[in-house]
Amino acid sequence: MGRAQPGRWLARFRPSATGAYKIRIATKLVLSFLLIILLTSVTFSVVGVRVIGGRVVEEAQAKVQTDLNSAREIFLNKLAAINDVVRFSSDRVLLMNELLLGDEQQAAAAFGRIREREKLDVLTVTDPRGRVLLRTSNPGQVGDDQSHDELIQAVLERKEPLAAPCVVAAEDLRRESPPLVEQAFFKFIETPKARQREKTEETAGLMLKAAAPILDPAGALLGIVYGGVLLSRNFEIVDRIKQTVFQNLQYEGKDIGTATIFQDDLRVSTNVKNEDGSRAVGTRVAEDVYRQVVQQGQRWTGRAFVVNHWYITAYEPIRDLRQRIIGMLYVGVLEQKYVDLRQRAVLVFLAITLLGALVALALGYFISSRISVSIRKLAVASEQVAHGNLDAQVEIHSHDELRELAETFNFMAAALKKRDDKLREFTTRRIKESERLAHIGQLAAGVAHEINNPLTGIVTYSHLLLEQASAANGTRASLEKLVKQANRCRDIIRGLLDFARQRKPDKRPASVNRLLDECLALVDNQALFHNIRIVKRLAPDLPRVCIDPSQVQQVFMNLIINAAEAMSGAGQLTITSRHELAENAVEVGFADTGHGIKTEDLDRIFDPFFTTKEVGHGTGLGLAISYGIVEEHKGTITVESEEGQGATFTIRLPVTNGEPATLPRAA
Repeated sequence: MGRAQPGRWLARFRPSATGAYKIRIATKLVLSFLLIILLTSVTFSVVGVRVIGGRVVEEAQAKVQTDLNSAREIFLNKLAAINDVVRFSSDRVLLMNELLLGDEQQAAAAFGRIREREKLDVLTVTDPRGRVLLRTSNPGQVGDDQSHDELIQAVLERKEPLAAPCVVAAEDLRRESPPLVEQAFFKFIETPKARQREKTEETAGLMLKAAAPILDPAGALLGIVYGGVLLSRNFEIVDRIKQTVFQNLQYEGKDIGTATIFQDDLRVSTNVKNEDGSRAVGTRVAEDVYRQVVQQGQRWTGRAFVVNHWYITAYEPIRDLRQRIIGMLYVGVLEQKYVDLRQRAVLVFLAITLLGALVALALGYFISSRISVSIRKLAVASEQVAHGNLDAQVEIHSHDELRELAETFNFMAAALKKRDDKLREFTTRRIKESERLAHIGQLAAGVAHEINNPLTGIVTYSHLLLEQASAANGTRASLEKLVKQANRCRDIIRGLLDFARQRKPDKRPASVNRLLDECLALVDNQALFHNIRIVKRLAPDLPRVCIDPSQVQQVFMNLIINAAEAMSGAGQLTITSRHELAENAVEVGFADTGHGIKTEDLDRIFDPFFTTKEVGHGTGLGLAISYGIVEEHKGTITVESEEGQGATFTIRLPVTNGEPATLPRAA
């Protein structure tokens, strides 16, 4: 069985009679099914992969945007908590009275407990002019003026609590607490994709800061309380975001989600890790992110390089009290997780697609095999009919179009057998008639040749007698009739001889437009054309055609005279010529406004001895001779006409002498 399979497969490809390989219909059907399945599978795979990949990315981006919203709430809640502590402190009237009355020790102890309990880095009290009265984080540093601080200025002006992120200079941090200066100091770490900066270190610190006025019962300003938390190297907020939003989940040993607070483009608080596992503080953000978020003030959502890995990220600006962008808030999820998820989904999708394609291919093979059996029967029967066995029959028992085709084939074979018998009988009869007509044609040509000589004498002497007869002579009318009929006989004999022995054309390059002009010059002064308006539309750039000028001129003259006779000597004859570039041929048209040709006569217009003229006014050989001449020139002559609407004859002559063309008899 194993050895038979290759032979059966090779049998599907057999050389035909022409030498080309013949492919069985079953193989074609299987290959067609395979092509359709491949195209469909590839299309669905490409579209599916794009859709799945795009959907995974969209879901990741949607999630990270939601995560950023949560991170912002945690950030703002921390700022609000600081604001609440400062405002609560400003409302402690007894402590304020003690401080303002000079009892600093008790007030300092109370404010110190508040700062430690609420984990503030700064909690300071000033007088109404902004001069420091009490600094809990650095008790020995008092008396300096803080009115230059924008937040303090705003509270002095508005007399209401305010809170905002702000950047605090190193000198102000030193006054508040010397350790804060060291906490805020960063040496920039070289970071891939970060922007170029001349600055190499940061001394100022990013702080969440709040201030509230101290008012007496009458509403007069007694002083200001301000406090804050330095965010530089303070990981409380970013770790709370990581725990709350990402639940500290990991993927392949890496944190799935991370959060960062930036001061300008510098990471001052983050849980993004370096390769050694340390926090990546001191590193900087990628330049494209910085440009969009800090410089343009727009949110960033998308793929970004974070320190040493790719993340699906979301960034938004951090603004100070005057809405200036001083930093960024960031959350991101590890891209690798979604890349692996997308790859697994794509592999599952491709596996399902491949399995479906294999099932479809097997089903297609089964269907094609069943169809090919019936088609094979039809092919065998058709081959028998082609070799003359009209008794061949096909039996197909399937209830489908193939059974109908088999029944139709059987009926066709029976009809062919019946028609073959009739055709054989008809062909035998036609052959006998053709032989008889051929003999008659030869006889007619011989008779015409023999009659032509004596007829020439009759015509000549009848003309002489007519010239000698006087008008008073009663025989002149009879002689005129004799001359007329003798001329008619001469035209018939001449046309018959021309038709019977058409000579081969003597071709040479000639101008079709020049031949048309010569023809029109010949008929210009004839009485038949006095009331006919001739319109010439001849292309000036017509190429020369390889023709027999005398024969083609004979065709043109015949068509021009026929058109004039069809218009009864009054009307318009339009003659056109143009170069048909597609077929490299010259086309000449003769359109008249005469009585036209009946539809039933169009197919016979070029037959010998057929004429639509009155009896005695035509031999019926002019168009037949013209047809033969054009055919010898490998051209075509066609006619278009409607009764009462005139007729248009079109002659098309090839510019180069090519292979013989099939000449249509009418169009």
